[in-house]
Amino acid sequence: MRSLRLFRPFAALCLSLLLAGCGSGASSSSGSSPTTGGSGSSGGTGTGTGTGTGTGTGTGTGTGTGTTPTTSVTTAARLLDQATFGPTTTEIANVQSVGVSGWLAAQYALPQTSLAVIPATLPAQCPTTPQTCFESEFWQTELSAPDQLRQRIAFTLGELFVTSTQSETAFVMVPYYNTLAADAFGNWRTLMEDVTLSPAMGNYLNMIQSAKPAAGQHANENFAREMMQLFSVGLIKLNIDGTPQVDSNGYSVPEFTEAQVQAFADAYTGWTYATSTGTAPAKFPNTTANYYSPMQPVDSAHDTTQKTLLNGAVIGTGGTARGDLKVALDNLFNDPSLPPFVCKQLIQHLVTSIPSPAYVSRVANVFVNNGKGVRGDMQAVLTAIFTDTEARAGDTNAAFDGGHLREPMLYLLSAMRALGYTSTNTDVTNLYAYAGLSNYTSPLGEQPMRSPSVFNFFPPEYVIPGTTLNAPEFSLENTASVNLRLTLANSLSTGKLTGFSTDLSKTSALGVMAADPGAVTDALGVLFLHGQMPAYMRTAIVNAIAPLTDYGQRVRVAVFLILSSSQYKVMH
Repeated sequence: MRSLRLFRPFAALCLSLLLAGCGSGASSSSGSSPTTGGSGSSGGTGTGTGTGTGTGTGTGTGTGTGTTPTTSVTTAARLLDQATFGPTTTEIANVQSVGVSGWLAAQYALPQTSLAVIPATLPAQCPTTPQTCFESEFWQTELSAPDQLRQRIAFTLGELFVTSTQSETAFVMVPYYNTLAADAFGNWRTLMEDVTLSPAMGNYLNMIQSAKPAAGQHANENFAREMMQLFSVGLIKLNIDGTPQVDSNGYSVPEFTEAQVQAFADAYTGWTYATSTGTAPAKFPNTTANYYSPMQPVDSAHDTTQKTLLNGAVIGTGGTARGDLKVALDNLFNDPSLPPFVCKQLIQHLVTSIPSPAYVSRVANVFVNNGKGVRGDMQAVLTAIFTDTEARAGDTNAAFDGGHLREPMLYLLSAMRALGYTSTNTDVTNLYAYAGLSNYTSPLGEQPMRSPSVFNFFPPEYVIPGTTLNAPEFSLENTASVNLRLTLANSLSTGKLTGFSTDLSKTSALGVMAADPGAVTDALGVLFLHGQMPAYMRTAIVNAIAPLTDYGQRVRVAVFLILSSSQYKVMH
């Protein structure tokens, strides 16, 4: 978002670091490099990527007939920034060709890329912990899987329905993440139940092995509380636009009481590990872990007392574990606060930290009814998020105030995808060659599915100190992380990611293009800044690289200056 440009690297420091780090050399490599048509800076005339040319104020809008793109470079690149792990030249051209709706439809139709199950006998690449294997699977999938939209939504859901390898084995994380990906385009109610019954969540928030309590007591409240507070309805009642409901005195109205937390906790009792064949065990608890099948009920361990849920709903006495769980989840799913609570957070993760109430309302209303009387249709909700006028406003108005800071994992992945990084692993027995990427995001406060708490790496309500600006990802930003991002930008721009390579040499496609400093700056502006590089920034980069005689060095310096800029760090 434009108002998040509260930091800007000192230009002299950045340039001196770059000239020192890039002067000697080309990135070696077998990796492929992007090629792209130039795009004008904001205020200039852009040439579209792929086929056809475009005109317009920094947007590359296609004109003419035949193979001319129907969607602008800026629209295509911005959509890919929002809905994938980063634009590539090929995908920009694809979106230009088929349009926003066509690209979304094609992504919905793609089969799921699943993370591979970690062998029970750990391989040599992760001999002491399965976490290394899981993280390698994660990085490889997010970097290269064709079903980018599904994977990006699974990633987002993993930050909403938080579980973490900080406190549980990574063996369980592969099936959990695959479940999130499988449900990404389904119905939210299905997702709620699949998450609830996953052994990952059962372990993480103590629902597994939670038995009916003794008379006068209540079951473990951990999952029941977080399912309401963090995963479904929130702490206070919401209007459809996400704003708080208030009472006659102007105070926010609480969404639930402690008694209701206890009621839900009792409703969730009686669940344990499935047998090896995925069926319910004969006895409770089953202590033989099965990480790959949903938890199963044992009714003798289920609380059968009456339970009062939200909005006066009552579970009568004598119910079964499965029946009571259904009533409890239906109660949450149909609560009026759930659509705005869920939709606002999805928008924050995918499009902008500061969605207007009107934007939240439009998407939440689609959640309530997809136009065919269906509540919770994720395809309809996601389409509404990405095609909303507020999501697309920045396509034609570079000054539109929206966006969010790239969290560390998105920052790394989007830069690697844009620059065409590939693995240098040639050992066919090494199936886990991507794990080392965690070393680059861990210092910045993130590793895949390793949140420090159930509140995720950053809370959705975080406000930048000294401002009133809601900017969740900025809770990870501090003096140390700013400098560490400069270090990561240097590694990315010089091809110094251990185990990976790209070609940013003078003989690469970008290197050849760098014979014209303006052309290569514009090409990088398409990949990284949607063809909306401010004129002053373009001038500064062109002036910085023009004196360099090594065309590869021109590329590397330009890449560094873009990656270290606030214009790139904040996804607009």
